[in-house]
Amino acid sequence: MIRCLVVDDEKLAVELMEDNIRQVPFFELAGSCRNAPDAVRFLESNQVDLLFLDIQMPGLSGLQLISSLQNPPMIVLVTAYERYALDGFNLDVLDYLVKPVPFDRFFKAATRAYNMHLLKNRQDARPTSTNHDYLFVNADYSLIRINIPEILYIEGLKDYIKIYVEGADRAIITRLSMRYMEEKLPAERFLRVHRSYIIALDKLTAFKRNKVVVGEVEIPVSETFRDALLSYMGHSL
Repeated sequence: MIRCLVVDDEKLAVELMEDNIRQVPFFELAGSCRNAPDAVRFLESNQVDLLFLDIQMPGLSGLQLISSLQNPPMIVLVTAYERYALDGFNLDVLDYLVKPVPFDRFFKAATRAYNMHLLKNRQDARPTSTNHDYLFVNADYSLIRINIPEILYIEGLKDYIKIYVEGADRAIITRLSMRYMEEKLPAERFLRVHRSYIIALDKLTAFKRNKVVVGEVEIPVSETFRDALLSYMGHSL
C-alpha cells in the first residue's frame, strides 16, 4: 500500500483529494494538512510514500516545502496554476495535476506512483522478503512448508487465499491476506496483476491484453496493475 498525505489550504480541495485516494485500491490515506509547516511536522513522525501538494499556500509555498525536505517522498503537485509546472518538474516531482482534477487524470498519476513505488521497492535493500526460500502456512490444522520457487500463483478470496504449487493436486488454502503474501514473497520474483491474483514471474508463459497465462491457467490482469506488468516485461504503453 502507498501511504498518501494531502497538503492544501482549501478545505474542499482536501476533501475531494481524500475521496479520490480512497477510491484507489493500492492507496492508503495517511492524513491531510492545511499548510506546509503542519506537513513538515507530520512527515517527521509518520511514514508517507506519496505527497499530493498544493503550490500556493499562505506562508510557505508547496515548492518551498519541497526544497526544504532532505528525503522527500514521491510528490504530485496539485494546483490551479499551470505556470508552475516547469518549476515543479525541476524539483523532480512525479506528476502535475491542474484543478479541478478529473478522476481519470488522478488515476493516471496514481498508476505512475504505483509503478515508481514498485520499482523503488525492488531496488531497495530487499534481496528477498524472507530469509529462506520457503515459508510455512497454517492449512488443514497443520503447519505446511511451501517452497517459494514452486509457487505458481496465489488467488485471494474473501477471508483466505489459495496457493497453487507445482505438482500439487489441489491448492493450499490458508487464512492469510494478499497484502501479507506480497510482503513475504520476493518482489523480484512475484508480481500482483489483479486485486485477487499474485503470479510467479518465472512461471509466466504468455501475456494478452488483459490476461496472463501461468502454466496452463489464464489469470486476469486489471488496469490497476497492468502498467507494472508491462514495465517488468520491458514494454511501454
